[in-house]
Amino acid sequence: MAEYQFMVEGMSCASCVNRVEKALNKVSGVTEASVNLATEKVTIQTTTPINIASLFEAVENAGYHPIALPSEHDSQDIVLSINGMSCASCVNRVEKALYKVAGVESAQVNLATEKATIKGTHLDIAALIQSIDDAGYQATFVDETKPLIHKPKQPSLWPVIIAAGLALPLLLPMLLEPFGIDWMLPGLVQLLLATPVQFILGARFYRSAWKAVKALSGNMDLLVVMGTSAAYGLSLYQLIVNWHSNHMPHLYFESSAIIITLILLGKWLEARAKHQTTQAIEALTSLRPETARVKRGDKEIELPIDHVKLNDMVIIKPGERIAVDGLILEGVSSSDESMITGESLPVSKTVGDSVTGGAINGEGLLIVKTTAVEAQSMLAKIIQLVESAQAQKAPIQRIVDRISAVFVPVILVIAFITLLAWGMSTHDWTLALLNAVAVLVIACPCALGLATPTAIMVGTGVAARHGILIKDALALETMHSIKAVAFDKTGTLTVGKPELVVFKTISGDDDHLLNIAASIQAGSEHPLAKAVLSKADERHIVYRYAQNITNVAGLGIKATLADQPYYLGSTHWMASLNADFGDLQRTTDELAHNGYTISWLAMQSGDQIKVLALLGFADVVKPEAKPAIDALHHLNVKTVMLTGDNLNAANHVAQQLSIDHVVAQVMPQDKADHIYQLQKTYGKVAMVGDGVNDAPALAAADIGIAMGTGTDVAMHTAAITLMRGNPLLIADAIDISRRTYNKIKQNLFWAFVYNLIGVPLAALGLLNPMIAGAAMALSSVSVVTNALLLRRWKPKA
Repeated sequence: MAEYQFMVEGMSCASCVNRVEKALNKVSGVTEASVNLATEKVTIQTTTPINIASLFEAVENAGYHPIALPSEHDSQDIVLSINGMSCASCVNRVEKALYKVAGVESAQVNLATEKATIKGTHLDIAALIQSIDDAGYQATFVDETKPLIHKPKQPSLWPVIIAAGLALPLLLPMLLEPFGIDWMLPGLVQLLLATPVQFILGARFYRSAWKAVKALSGNMDLLVVMGTSAAYGLSLYQLIVNWHSNHMPHLYFESSAIIITLILLGKWLEARAKHQTTQAIEALTSLRPETARVKRGDKEIELPIDHVKLNDMVIIKPGERIAVDGLILEGVSSSDESMITGESLPVSKTVGDSVTGGAINGEGLLIVKTTAVEAQSMLAKIIQLVESAQAQKAPIQRIVDRISAVFVPVILVIAFITLLAWGMSTHDWTLALLNAVAVLVIACPCALGLATPTAIMVGTGVAARHGILIKDALALETMHSIKAVAFDKTGTLTVGKPELVVFKTISGDDDHLLNIAASIQAGSEHPLAKAVLSKADERHIVYRYAQNITNVAGLGIKATLADQPYYLGSTHWMASLNADFGDLQRTTDELAHNGYTISWLAMQSGDQIKVLALLGFADVVKPEAKPAIDALHHLNVKTVMLTGDNLNAANHVAQQLSIDHVVAQVMPQDKADHIYQLQKTYGKVAMVGDGVNDAPALAAADIGIAMGTGTDVAMHTAAITLMRGNPLLIADAIDISRRTYNKIKQNLFWAFVYNLIGVPLAALGLLNPMIAGAAMALSSVSVVTNALLLRRWKPKA
C-alpha cells in the first residue's frame, strides 16, 4: 500500500470535494482518495506505486489546480535551460516528457525564460536532460547555488536581412501588378532566390519540425514547414512540368520565401522584446561588483568577488559600490539602496549597522566585516526570488496548456479539410493548396505561449525594481483579487519601537527633569530607556550618569544624583511607595485608555515620595500608514488590524488610520484562526506582518506580505516581501498585480482573436499566405510589446 499527499487549489465547497474525489478514484490503482476542504490537502491510498502525474492530470481535468507538497528530506528543485522551443505546444511536450521521469512531482516550463523548473525526489539530472532531448530539444543544467550572472545574447539581425534581400525581388512583380505592369522573374531565377531562404535560412524550422514528428507531436515550426514546403513544392512542380512551355503559370516561390522572412523577422522582434523583459534582472545583476578590496593583516589586496570569504574585512571607499553584505566595523557614511529596496533617500550608516552588497557608499570610508557571500547574499537572494517568480506558471496559464495540447492536431485537420473542400468544389487544387497553406501559417500558437509568462516577467521585474518582491506567479495572480488586508500593528502600521510622546511636569521645568530622567537611564538597553535618551538627544540635553543605580525587576529604577534619591518606574510601583501624584493623576486615565505605557519620575523628600513628572510612551504611527489605508480603501479593499496589543491601544491606532475592523489581544498561535474567519467574511485575505511571530497568519492568508524587517524569515514565509517598511507599498502590490493580470487577459484575448479570426478567413480563401505570415509574426510581437507597457508603472509609495 502506497500513500500520496498533495494540495489542490480552487475548491470552494463540498461539491468541489466530491468532484475531486470522484476524479481521483477513477485513476487506476487508487483505493481511496480523501480531500480536506479546510486544509486543501489530498491523501491518496494506492495498491501499488503510481506516477503522481496521473493524479495531477485527474485533478486538472476536474477543473482544479494540484500543487506538490515538499518532501521532508530528499525533495529537490532542479532548473534546466532549454533551447529549441517555439510555441505553447513545445512547452506542453517538454512538460509531458519530464513527467515521465521517475521522481518528478511537478514540472513547469516557461517559454519566455526558456527554463524548466522540476520538483521531485531522487531526481536524476541526466535522465531529465535525456527526456528533453528525446522530445526534440536541448537542455542544460542551471546551478542555482551559484550567484546568477546574466549575459543575454542579443538576437542577430543578419539572417533576416539576407532573407529579405533574397525574397524582395520575388515580391516585386506583385508590387508592380496594381500599376498594370505584368512582369515575372524567370522561373529559374525565382528558384535560385527562394531555395536558400527555404532550406538554409529556414533550416531551423525543419530541424524543429523533424524533432516534433519523431516525438509524434506537433509545434509551430511543423505548421510553418508544412505550409511553406507546400508552396515551394507546388512552384517547383509547376516549373518542371512547364519547363518547355511558352506560357509559364504563376509560381508561388514568393509566398514561401516571404513567409519564412516574415517569421524570421517576427522571431527577431520577439527575441528583442523578450530581452527587454529581463532588464529588471539584468539591472539587479549589474549591481554585483566584480572585485572587492580586502584587508588581510596589514595589506590591502583586490580579489575577485567570488574569492571573498566570511568574516573578511572589506574596505569600501566613498562613492564605491558596496561589495558584500556585512557589518560596519569602522566609519560613518550613508548608503544609496534605491536599486535594492526602492528607498529613494540615502540611509545613514555607522559602526554596528549592516550594509547590503550592491548599494552605493556615500561620503565616508567604511571597513565592513563580511557576513554573507555568493548565493547567500541579499542581492543574490533577491535575484533568485525574482527569477523564480518569472519562471513559474500562473494558474490562468492552465487554460492555454489545455488548448495547446490539441491545437496543432486541430489545425492540421482544418488545413486538410480546407484543401479537400476547395479542391473538390472548385477543382482548382492550386488555389486549394494555397488556402490550406494560409491556414497552416496563420495558426501560430506562439502568441498563446508568450501571453502569460511575458506579462509575469515584466510585472515581477518592475515590482522588484521598486522594492516589492513577489515570490511566485500564483501570488501575483492571487493578489489582484484580494478583498481585505489584515495588518499586524507593531512594526507594520507603527514604527515598532516606543517613543516618549508625553512628558508632563508639576514644576514646569521640563528640560531639567528630562535631564534627570535621562541621567538615571543612561547606558540602559531597555526600549523605554532608549526612548527617553532619544528625546534628550533631540532636545540637545547633555545628561550624566547617575550613581547607586538599583534595578527593581518589572517595576523601575532607583538611583542617586547629587546625593538626591530618585525613582523612575511604573504606576503600580509608585502606588506601592505611597507617592503623591498631585494634579498629574487625572492625565493617567486618558493616556491609559489610549494604550500609552506610563512611567513616573519621583524624588524622595524626607519620608515622602513626591512625583515630579509623568512619562507617556507610545509606539507612534508611521507617517505613511494613513495614506496606505486610504489607498487600500480607494481600491475597495477592506482593512483589519490583527494585533496582540490591548484593545484600547489598538482602537486608538485604528481610529487615527480609519481602519475598518479591529481584533485585539490575539496570541500569535490564534491569528491563523482569525484569518480563516476573515476569509469567510470578506473572501480572499492578505496578511501583513514581520514574518516571525506572524508566521502562522502569513501562512493561513491567501497572500502573506512581509515588511522589510526580518527579511530572511520574510522571504521564506511570505508570498510578497516589501523591501522597505512602507505600508503604502501594499496598495502598490495590489495595483501592479491587477495591472499584470489585466495584461495577461489582454494578451490571451489577442492571441485567441488572431486565431479565431485568422483561421476561418484563411479557410474561406480570404487570406493570402503572405499576409497570414505577417499576421502570425505580428501576433507574437504584439503580445510581448503589450506586456512591456507594464514597465511604465510607477508606485505611489
